[in-house]
Amino acid sequence: MVCVGIWERGEGILSAVAAGADGIDLKLIGGRHPAELASQPLDLLVVSPGAAGWAGAGAVDCRSVLLPGRAGPLSQLLRGEYAVSYGTSPKDTLTLSSLEGDQLCLSLQRELVTLEGAVVDRQELVLALPPQVSPLPVLAAAGALLMLGVPPERLMERWSFQP
Repeated sequence: MVCVGIWERGEGILSAVAAGADGIDLKLIGGRHPAELASQPLDLLVVSPGAAGWAGAGAVDCRSVLLPGRAGPLSQLLRGEYAVSYGTSPKDTLTLSSLEGDQLCLSLQRELVTLEGAVVDRQELVLALPPQVSPLPVLAAAGALLMLGVPPERLMERWSFQP
């Protein structure tokens, strides 16, 4: 079983990961503060763009972390083996290449290694963007699913994000 912690403030990341990870033996733990996620070791910690309260982040035991690029210093506090960033900077692994109407184009800037060790090649994925939804939580949810091993083509076919 893969254990994933989602550190968010109700942006919809947990529900999008739950909906997109069908077929994966998964335990999802949600929390608004790192202390709520420190109860057991996590295979993946997903940090939302709205996550706040970094105090106590060092208590979270995670193998890998997906976090906003602007929160890079947070990766130094966490006890993870590796970190993957998402955001609007070309330095981020997952970024936006375009936003048009009700779609966003997610750009995988470099190869991404899944939790199982498979490699996802650089590419662009077109995903639906619901009205009034910020694209950053969508990047976080899609990044988490890719790290969990959901194939990019399946992600594009079945994508759903409801905040």
